[in-house]
Amino acid sequence: MLCGYPGRMGDLRLVELSASTIVAVNNFSLKPGQEEFLSPVSYGIAATVVNPQTSWQRVGVDGDEVVGFISANFDADFPQEHFRSVLWRINVDADEQGRGVGRFLVDGLLDEARERGMDHVDVIYEAGSGGPEQFFQRVGFTPVGETEYGEVIAEISV
Repeated sequence: MLCGYPGRMGDLRLVELSASTIVAVNNFSLKPGQEEFLSPVSYGIAATVVNPQTSWQRVGVDGDEVVGFISANFDADFPQEHFRSVLWRINVDADEQGRGVGRFLVDGLLDEARERGMDHVDVIYEAGSGGPEQFFQRVGFTPVGETEYGEVIAEISV
C-alpha cells in the first residue's frame, strides 16, 4: 500500500515494512528523555512474526528516506477490548519530529482501521514528562482509562 501526503513534508508516503526499511527504523535517533518510554524497535517488528494476520506495520518515507514507523494490531476477537484495535508503537526519527510525520502515520492507521471495520483505535502509554502523551492528545486520542499497571489507555474514533 502506498499513500501520498503532499504538504509540509516533501512527498511523504506510507509503505509496508520490509527488509530494506528495517535497518533505517532500527537506527532512528531519539530526543533526550524519549528512550525511557520506548522498548527496542525489534519488539514491535517481532509482532509480525507472532501475529501475521492481525499485525499491521508501515513506515513513512519522505523521498527515499525512512522517517517514521508505526505498528498496530487489529483482532476483533481479542478478549480485552482495548487490544482489539490498538496502536502498539509509533516512532519518528528525532530530526523529523514536529514536521507532521507522526500525524501522517496516525492518519494512515485510522484509514486502515476503517477499512477493517473498526470504529476506534486505542493506544496505551506511560504518562510523564518527555513522553508521548502530548502527541497523542494533539492527534485526537482521549484518555478513557488505565491499565492495572497505571498506564494510560486512550482512544480515537475512526
